[in-house]
Amino acid sequence: MQMKNIADSWNSMLYDQNHSFVSKFGESIVELLAPQVGERVLDLGCGTGDLAKQIADLGSQVIGVDQSDNMITEAKRKYPHIPFKVEDARSLSYEREFDAVFSNAALHWIQAPEEVLSSIHKALIPGGRLVAEFGGKDNVKQIVDALLLQFQRNGIEDGANRIPWYFPSIGEYTTLMEETGFHVSFAQHFARPTPLEGKDGLRNWLNMFGDSFFKGLTDRERDQLITDTENHLRPTMFQNGQWLADYKRIRVVGVKE
Repeated sequence: MQMKNIADSWNSMLYDQNHSFVSKFGESIVELLAPQVGERVLDLGCGTGDLAKQIADLGSQVIGVDQSDNMITEAKRKYPHIPFKVEDARSLSYEREFDAVFSNAALHWIQAPEEVLSSIHKALIPGGRLVAEFGGKDNVKQIVDALLLQFQRNGIEDGANRIPWYFPSIGEYTTLMEETGFHVSFAQHFARPTPLEGKDGLRNWLNMFGDSFFKGLTDRERDQLITDTENHLRPTMFQNGQWLADYKRIRVVGVKE
């Protein structure tokens, strides 16, 4: 359920095998969407298509889009009866076509929120709704802080510039929604500690979602940075044989005015 502003480095098989929690937690967002029979729904940042499948099963006409070719290829393989396309959230090719735009764990990957919201607004019919969940202020802050500390200790000065995400406060994001032309009918910021599967859960998470941190580094440097980060966080984040990531999420519902 992710979209990146960088070259496609997503491993769709690893995503499904070790990070299925993304779709699992997204099920409650489908409930918030409450898709109706016959509605046209755009799943923005659809990943490998699991939530698009759930929406389609409820009777809506869903199209899934993602910026990752790898994700879209896997989504088409898994669910050939659902249309999936490679699209950039900042410049969607739709105008007044959807009753709802749904997005789970994708919008924090795009550091141009005004462009994304404008593109979503354009794709919706008047009265259509945006229903989204994504990383909010202080999402994975402990992990990022620990990793940046290891960068600093190893003389890598540009660590903060490698952060790939946009994690806004609820006030910041809802203000942008209103400025774009949405009536914000629901907004929530909450903590959701998230288990990472297995003893290598944090390492797998960093390899899957933190790839941009390690651009230009050798495999040995990458491995050492991750090992040092694990050692730093283990006393507080590794509990009962499992890593627990410090997720903070935003959920919003906005209606196109």
